[in-house]
Amino acid sequence: MGASARISMSSLRGHKRRFAGTFLAVMLGVAFLAGTLVMGDTLRAGFDTMFGNATSGTDAVVRSADAITTPDDSQGTRKPVRTDLVEKIEETEQVAAAAPGIEGAGQLLGKDGEPVGGQGPPTLAGNWIDDEQLNAYRLAEGRAPARSGEVVVNRGAAEAGDLKVGDTTTLRTPDPVQVTVVGLATFGGEDGMAQTTFTGMTQADAEKYLTAKPGEASAIRVRAGPGVSQQELVDALTPVLPRGVEAITGEASAVENTDNISGQFLDLFTSFLLVFSGVALLVATFSIHNTFAIVVAQRTRENALLRALGASRRQVTASTLVEASVVAVIASAAGLAGGIGIAAGLQTLFPAIGFPFPEGDLVISALSMLLPLAVGVVVCLGSALLPAARAGRTAPLAALRESAVDHSGASRGRAVVGAGLALTAVGLALTGVLVSPSVWLAGAGATLALVSFVVLGPVASSRAVRILGGPLDRLRGVPGGLARRNALRSPKRTAATASALMIGVAVVSLFTVFGASLKATMDQSVNRSFAGDVAVSTPGFGAGGSGLSPKLAPALAQRPEVETAVGLGKGAAEVDGEGRALTITDPKPFAASFELGKVDGSLDALGDDGIAITRSEAEKLDLKVGSRTELAFADGEKETFTVRAVYGRSELAGDYVITREAWAPHRMQDADSVVSVTFKDGVSTAEGKSAIAKTAQDHGYPDVQTRSEYARASAGGIDMMLTLVYALLALAVLIALLGIANTLTLAIHERTRELGLLRAVGQTRAQLRAMVRWESVLVAAFGTVGGLALGGFLGWVLVKASDGTTESDFAFAVPPVQLAVVALVGPAAGALAGLRPARRAARLDVLRAIATE
Repeated sequence: MGASARISMSSLRGHKRRFAGTFLAVMLGVAFLAGTLVMGDTLRAGFDTMFGNATSGTDAVVRSADAITTPDDSQGTRKPVRTDLVEKIEETEQVAAAAPGIEGAGQLLGKDGEPVGGQGPPTLAGNWIDDEQLNAYRLAEGRAPARSGEVVVNRGAAEAGDLKVGDTTTLRTPDPVQVTVVGLATFGGEDGMAQTTFTGMTQADAEKYLTAKPGEASAIRVRAGPGVSQQELVDALTPVLPRGVEAITGEASAVENTDNISGQFLDLFTSFLLVFSGVALLVATFSIHNTFAIVVAQRTRENALLRALGASRRQVTASTLVEASVVAVIASAAGLAGGIGIAAGLQTLFPAIGFPFPEGDLVISALSMLLPLAVGVVVCLGSALLPAARAGRTAPLAALRESAVDHSGASRGRAVVGAGLALTAVGLALTGVLVSPSVWLAGAGATLALVSFVVLGPVASSRAVRILGGPLDRLRGVPGGLARRNALRSPKRTAATASALMIGVAVVSLFTVFGASLKATMDQSVNRSFAGDVAVSTPGFGAGGSGLSPKLAPALAQRPEVETAVGLGKGAAEVDGEGRALTITDPKPFAASFELGKVDGSLDALGDDGIAITRSEAEKLDLKVGSRTELAFADGEKETFTVRAVYGRSELAGDYVITREAWAPHRMQDADSVVSVTFKDGVSTAEGKSAIAKTAQDHGYPDVQTRSEYARASAGGIDMMLTLVYALLALAVLIALLGIANTLTLAIHERTRELGLLRAVGQTRAQLRAMVRWESVLVAAFGTVGGLALGGFLGWVLVKASDGTTESDFAFAVPPVQLAVVALVGPAAGALAGLRPARRAARLDVLRAIATE
C-alpha cells in the first residue's frame, strides 16, 4: 500500500463522522437506481412467466392477420375469427385439440355492489375452456360453468369482492348480467394473472354478451399432437386457413403480449423511476462535493505539512481521491443491498394500490448490480475531483498559518457567466414555447436555467440570506443575528449546500405546477365542451372498466325529467391508411350536449354513410364538407363515407364521429364511455340526479356526476400520479437534508474554538442550539425559495411546450396552497436537519473548545 493510501485510510479511520453524510447520500442514490433496475428485470421476467403460463399448453394461436392500431391503443383491434373454423383445424393431422377463445371486457360487482378491479389492470370475461391444457386457469374450488348464468371467477377477484361459490352477483359486459359463481380458479398456482380479474362463462353466454354476433371468437387455441413442434404445427395450419387468418406459435403469442406490456407500460414505468434516480444522484452530487470541499478546506494545514515533508501534488490529490473511492465503494455496495430491499418493497406496495404487477421472485441480474455500483463510484469520485485537485495545489507555506476556513465569496466572473447563462436559458425557453414551438428548445432552455441557478447561487446567497434572515435579528435576538452572519460567512458554501435542496424542491414544484395545469386543462375541457347537466360514467379510471351499456342512454331519454341523453361509444378504423379512434353516437342529441365550436355542414345529416371530422383533421387530409373518404374497419370491410360536417373542437368529442347505424355492421363488444344528460326546464340538479340514479341502477350502478364532479373524476389519476411523484422525490429531499446536516456538522468542527469563546462570554446551550438550528433554517429557506422559483419556471415551460406541440389547449395553473405547503415544509425540514448538529455543538466542552487550534 502506497503512502497516499495509508494516509487516506488513517484519515478515514480517524474522521469517520465527517463522511457519514456522503456515505448516506451515495448509498440512497445507488439504492434507488439499483431498486429501479431490479424492479424492471423482475417485472419483465414476471410478465414473461405470466404470459408463458397463459399459453403454456397452447402450441398455436389462430387469429385475424391484421390489426388496426390507434394512437391510444397500440395493441390494436382484430377481426374475430369464425368458431366453425375449429372443426376444420381439428381435421389437420398435426392437431390434437382446438378450442375457440372468446375474450372481452367484463367487470364483476362485489357483494357490496362496488366494482372489482378496474383501476388500470384489465377486467376480463371469456368462455371457460374445458381442455385443461388450452385453458391457463385451473379450477381450485367448485365446478366449471354448465348452464347459462353460471361463471367461474379467479380466486383473487372473488376475495376482493367477498364472493364465494354459490353467490349471485352482477357482471357488466357492459350490459348487466346476473351470474352465479359456481367455481373459483387459479392461474399458474396464483390467485389470478397479476391484478387482472377473469370471469369464465359458457361459450354460448360468451358469444351472447361479448361478441357482436354468435359464432365469433377472438382467436382459436390449438394443441399439437405428440412429437409435433410449435413451428411444425403452424406450418401445417397455414395452408388450411382462409384468407386474412393467420397462425402463430404459442411462444410468439406470449412474446407479443409481453412486448405490448413492455412497450406501453413497463418501459414508461422504469424510465419514470430512472428519472427520479437521476434526480436523487444529482442531489447527492452536490452534497458529496460540498462535503469534500469543506474537508479539504479544513485540512489545508495538514495537506501543507505533507507538502513540506516532501509529498507531491499528485500524492496529496491521490490521497483525497482514495478516501472518496473507499467511501464510494462501501456506500455503493450498501446501496445495492438497499436497492434489493426497495425493489422488494415496491413489489409488495404497488399491487396493493392496483398497479398490474405480476407475482414472482426478485430477478437480480449482473447488469442491475454492476451499473449502479459503477454509477455510485463515478458520481462520488467526480464530485470529489475538484476538491482533490484543490488539495493538491496547497502550498507548503500554508503549514505556517492557522487551519483555513472557507470564506470564499462570489466572484464577478461568476456573476457575469451566470447572468449570461440565465439570459440564454430564458431566450431558448421563450423561443421554444412562444415563437417556434419546440420541445427540444424548451428542454435546452430548462436545462440551462438549472445550470444558471447553480452558477448564480453564491452570487444570490448573500442577498437572499440577508433578506430571509432579516427578521431574525428582531424575532430571535442575538442567536438569530449570529445564525444569519454564519450563513453569510461563506456564500459559496451556503449556495452549494442549498443547491441540493433547491433541485429537489424545484422538481417537486415542477410536477405540482404541471399536475395543477393538467387538472385545469381537464376542467377547462369539460366546462368548454360538455354542455349537459350531468354525466353518467363508470366508477374508476383506467383500462379496467367495461364501460356503459349502449341501452342506458335511450332508457334515460325516456325519463320525464330528461330533455336529451346521449352516449359516446368508441370504435376504430383506418382513415387514409392510419388507425384512428371513432366516436360512435347519435348526432342530434350529440350536437346539443357537446360544444363543438363552429360547425360547417350538419351533423343531423350523417346517416349511415356520413362522417363528421374536426377542422384540424380535415386540413391534414385535405377534406371538406362533401368530400369522400374511405374507412377500413377491423372486420376487413371497407366503406366510403361522405364528410357531412366539419367541427372545431375535439376535446371530448374526438376527431371522427359516425352514427350507431354506420358502426353497427362493424361493431365488436359495444360500450359507451360516458352518457351526457340534459334536464328539462324547471328540473333541479338534485331532482334530476336522483331520477337518473334510479334508472342507472338497472345498468350496473354507474356514477351520476355534475359537470364539476365529472371534471374532478376525470382528473382523478393526476392525484395518484402526484402522490407517487412526491413519494419518490422524498428520497431526493432526504439526501439534500442529509447534506445540510453534514455541512453544519463539519462547520461546527471548524468553528469549535469560536463556539467555545461564545460559551465562555455567556452564551447558553439553548442559545447555541438555536443559533445552529436557525442557520440550518436559513440555508433550507434559500434552497426552498430558489427551488420554487426554478420549479415554477420549468413548470410553465413544460406546460407551454406541451401546449405548442399538441392540438389540445393546455391551461397553465399555479396551485397556491400546494406551493405554500412546499414553502413551509422546506424550512421546517431544515430545522429538523439542524437538530443533531445543534445538539453536538451544545455538548462541546467550553475549555477544550477554547484550547482547540
